[in-house]
Amino acid sequence: MQAKLHRWAVVDGGCRIDDLFNLVHDPAFLHIAWDRVASNKGARSAGVDGRTVASIERSTGAKAFLEDLRSALKEESFSPSPVREKMIPKANGKLRRLGIPTVEDRVVQSTLKLVLEPIFEADFRPCSYGFRPRRRAHDAIAEIQFLATRSYEWVLEADIEACFDNISHTFLMDRVRKRVGDKRVLRLIKKFLKAGILTELGMERDTYTGTPQGGILSPLLSNIALSALDDYFAEEYQQTMATTYQRTKRGRNGDGVWRICRYADDFVIMISGTRAHAEALREVVAQVLAPIGLGLSETKTSVCHIDEGFDFLGFRIQRKRKRGSHKRYVYTFASEKSVAGIRRKVKALTYRSMFSIVPGELIHRINQMLRGWANYFKHAVVKHVFSSLGWYARTRVSRWLRERHKGRKRMPWKEFRRRYIVPEHGLIVAGTELFNPGTVPVTRYRYRGDTIPTPWASPRKTPA
Repeated sequence: MQAKLHRWAVVDGGCRIDDLFNLVHDPAFLHIAWDRVASNKGARSAGVDGRTVASIERSTGAKAFLEDLRSALKEESFSPSPVREKMIPKANGKLRRLGIPTVEDRVVQSTLKLVLEPIFEADFRPCSYGFRPRRRAHDAIAEIQFLATRSYEWVLEADIEACFDNISHTFLMDRVRKRVGDKRVLRLIKKFLKAGILTELGMERDTYTGTPQGGILSPLLSNIALSALDDYFAEEYQQTMATTYQRTKRGRNGDGVWRICRYADDFVIMISGTRAHAEALREVVAQVLAPIGLGLSETKTSVCHIDEGFDFLGFRIQRKRKRGSHKRYVYTFASEKSVAGIRRKVKALTYRSMFSIVPGELIHRINQMLRGWANYFKHAVVKHVFSSLGWYARTRVSRWLRERHKGRKRMPWKEFRRRYIVPEHGLIVAGTELFNPGTVPVTRYRYRGDTIPTPWASPRKTPA
């Protein structure tokens, strides 16, 4: 059914699809939505009603829960609860607001996403990579590297201030109505937008702007709103910069050429021109974002040259001279902030205050962090960083194990090697080897351009 919705949306680019509400309360869609909510780590978190997935399965059971929810949806008596506010500290010392919906709301949001995503994926531009199926941060980094090696040397690195909190509901619903004609679905989406927030102090606050951050539907809604920014720059490029002749003519006239690359609410604009062109685009972006209810952060929005480098999605992108030659290439590195972050996490797990943890559990936690971090950055120039991080983790764990040794003194090195060091393997605790990021092969990520297929696209037929 999702493939049909996507095909209809692709074939008729301006059509509004009706009779979607029957899919929202369809038992098959609800079961898939329940499975996704139950398998998510957030299943252990409760909303304002105090219920988790586990408590629902113990009390009423998933089958009865979904039947009651389906009846409420069919009768249109379902009403979302306010999201529970949870303030999470950010790296800069500030707090980020996270909303935790009830399990019931999460299932309905997941069902709505199953219905709406195939429709709007037909309209989303190739320059958008965040929270979209089969797209990832590495595609955005590869796109930037591809453009930077083709004379797009100036960069407008933009940051939208409080994006999820300030999106205009009126603008967002207008964008949704262009594709969705079922008023019952529109009413349900609006109910979620107006559900409100229960603060940590126990006070209810109405939501006049923004999407329910932390909700399953929130990334899709924010992409629908921010697709207006993608549309503006994509249409401008197609009309005035798409051909080699147009780009050459603009260069002769002193006009620049630019492309946008967006990942959720973070985006950069790559400019082939001068710094003045990049500075002028700052005002253009502000004008495009104004109807959405958004604005640029003055402190985090900046213009730089590719030779200076900039950080994006945890990577450092910079053009440098290749060692041993005079040629210059665009490289991607793990940013200093990212390296410092993973070292800080390893250090936090190996404090003396963590002596109560079983050594095998400690190794398991550190391995999870190191393996995930290494897999994310393995397509960058990070071989030396991996080796350094592996040495740091081994040093911290070794010191932790020696100091944890029962007795008044540290465990002697001779005893430590006998217990934990295995030749040709490394540090092994309780049968689990400490993961060494230096063993991860560093490979170049394959640039996919605008050929990334959606999950619902028809498979290409191979010739007989």
